[in-house]
Amino acid sequence: MKTDSPTEVHVQNVAGHPRETGSLVSDEAALAGLGYKQEFKRAFHPIEVFGLGFSIIGLFPSIASVLVFAIPYGGPIAIVWGWAVCSAFLMFVALALAELGSAAPTSGGLYYWTWMYAPPRWRKVLSWVVGYSNSIGLIGGLASIDWGCAVQLMAAVSIGTNQSFVPTTGQTYAVFVALLVSHGIVASLATSIIARLQGVYIALNVLLCLAIIIALPVATPSEFKNTPSFAFGGFSNFYRWPNGFAFVLSFLAPLWTIGGFDASVHISEEASNARTAVPWALVSAVGIAGLLGWIVNIVIAFCMGTDMESIMSNPIGQPMATILFNSLGRNGTLAVWSIVVVVQYLMGSSILTAASRQVFAFARDQGLPFSGLIYRVNRKTGTPVNAVWAAAFIALLLGLLAFAGPTANSAIFSLAIAGQYIAYTIPILSRFLGGRQWTPGPFSLGRFGLPVAIVAVAWMVFSVTILAFPTAPAPNGQGMNYMVVVIGGWIILCLVYYHIPVHGGACWFNGPLVTIEEAESTGIVRAQDDRDPPDETKEEKKLEGSRM
Repeated sequence: MKTDSPTEVHVQNVAGHPRETGSLVSDEAALAGLGYKQEFKRAFHPIEVFGLGFSIIGLFPSIASVLVFAIPYGGPIAIVWGWAVCSAFLMFVALALAELGSAAPTSGGLYYWTWMYAPPRWRKVLSWVVGYSNSIGLIGGLASIDWGCAVQLMAAVSIGTNQSFVPTTGQTYAVFVALLVSHGIVASLATSIIARLQGVYIALNVLLCLAIIIALPVATPSEFKNTPSFAFGGFSNFYRWPNGFAFVLSFLAPLWTIGGFDASVHISEEASNARTAVPWALVSAVGIAGLLGWIVNIVIAFCMGTDMESIMSNPIGQPMATILFNSLGRNGTLAVWSIVVVVQYLMGSSILTAASRQVFAFARDQGLPFSGLIYRVNRKTGTPVNAVWAAAFIALLLGLLAFAGPTANSAIFSLAIAGQYIAYTIPILSRFLGGRQWTPGPFSLGRFGLPVAIVAVAWMVFSVTILAFPTAPAPNGQGMNYMVVVIGGWIILCLVYYHIPVHGGACWFNGPLVTIEEAESTGIVRAQDDRDPPDETKEEKKLEGSRM
């Protein structure tokens, strides 16, 4: 695998053809080669780029949030071996994306790569679909993370009141809204502040995992300690699926946990040495999370007891909190759980940061309704504040699915995965099937690029397929899997919006725009601040009106 840095940057236009060649080694020059002017401060150091992706994974809090999907579909086998299988295949996905991220590091990432490498006939609509899928996938991830945090907070209250408090959906949703608002405030801070916070996020995540790995085996009473044969081979199946298929359905847990790692891509324009830092952040986040998470899951399997049904039905209302309560008691659980909630909270602020940069980039290229409003950089913080609150508002709407029942609520988790995998698959395929020129960056897989891409795409297609299945065979209305409705409806809406006569995206969306040339030729720097934009010609105003 070639990873040495080149001394020359091949500057390309947005169609992927060479435009200029020179010794342009700065991040700003590389971004200019992609057609964009530097608009953010590059305050993220390489370790902080890794920190953003790693903190979004948020190992132990994520495992705690999705244990509810692993226990009914396999129990210990799903917890231990389901994680191992998924982690291995997700590394192929990370490698394929890392190679693209090194070649063209921009906040738009996935939809930009699609435009760059897809066949000319299809690149416009494919870039449109990827832009919307990536946006809804990240925003769905935000909704699922903050919903998980709200549930964890309610579990803490339940533990503190000796299970006398049983939260309603409305109460949990109110906490969810409060979390979203607070995350909007954090994600609106200056880039330098957000970057420095990543060091804290990394430390808290690693320390929490180490605390669980050490403390849980020591503190767990003998009646809840399991034998190796049970921890590595025990099986539970709550929903009448064939055992093998039940195990496959448990993949939702690790798929959601090790997700959103493309976040590093979306801060490419805020990262120093982005062509190297971004790909290595992707690969490192998935690799470290996979290994450390597997160890944590093994510890859980050894210390959870054998009664899976009591874990799922406990009044605490959160399986991982129940396991901790059985092992650590009330006070110990509250101490550990408070850290879990804090780390889960930090996950939300990180993924909103990534989602807002994707929304900002897509609006910069006029891909969203009200793009002119969303595409603004706040002059005080130097961050895309409007994009932050647009993403938070959509996540708030997605959270309303919780009122349709637990199965509909799980669609939020599935949506985060399915939306992202659709957005990951298309640019990876486009690179090899589009017939466009490929100029690798300093991180290159060389001849292994194609086989890695084949495995990555096959895995993602398989994963999205299993995510579409209901909780149990022959479901009723409450047991339906709403992921298909949500993600399918979203794609249909974005395609309808694309094809609407006169006002649809097909009439005005032209893929990535070349903002650097505009700035150099007119002296206008778009998205400079929140002040009124410069006067437009009548024709430009008419075009902007059609986008609304």
